[in-house]
Amino acid sequence: MELLWEIAGWSGAVLILSAYLSVSMGWLKAGMSFQVANLIGACAFIVNGAVHEAWPSVVTNVAWCLISGIAILRMRATSQAPAAAAEVPQVQFPGVPDTTGQIAVVEALTSAVHGDVAGRAAECQASLREARAAVPAARMS
Repeated sequence: MELLWEIAGWSGAVLILSAYLSVSMGWLKAGMSFQVANLIGACAFIVNGAVHEAWPSVVTNVAWCLISGIAILRMRATSQAPAAAAEVPQVQFPGVPDTTGQIAVVEALTSAVHGDVAGRAAECQASLREARAAVPAARMS
């Protein structure tokens, strides 16, 4: 029976830490899945802590369990039918700056450089001819 309580404690640790890691890395949104993992993990910790008479851990995890339970109830109460996403949302990793504004600039520059290669080549050649013509005129004066 002791093995069962140890398995419960370690399972709770894995659930809570996995959920926290997933949200922190941006792999999971801090939503229903996150709260359910926290709720189950906290319950497992409560069982393990009570068996080992680790009362500070039990009290902490009762609070953790209540917070997750209330969050789940609030999510269910305010949940609406999810709207169809217009496009796939981009993932924003914590600590990484948002550079989506720079993407438009890069796309504009890329299309300007690579968009009309023949036209750009003609413009460059004409500009080069003008510069060459201006050099001998400057030498004569």
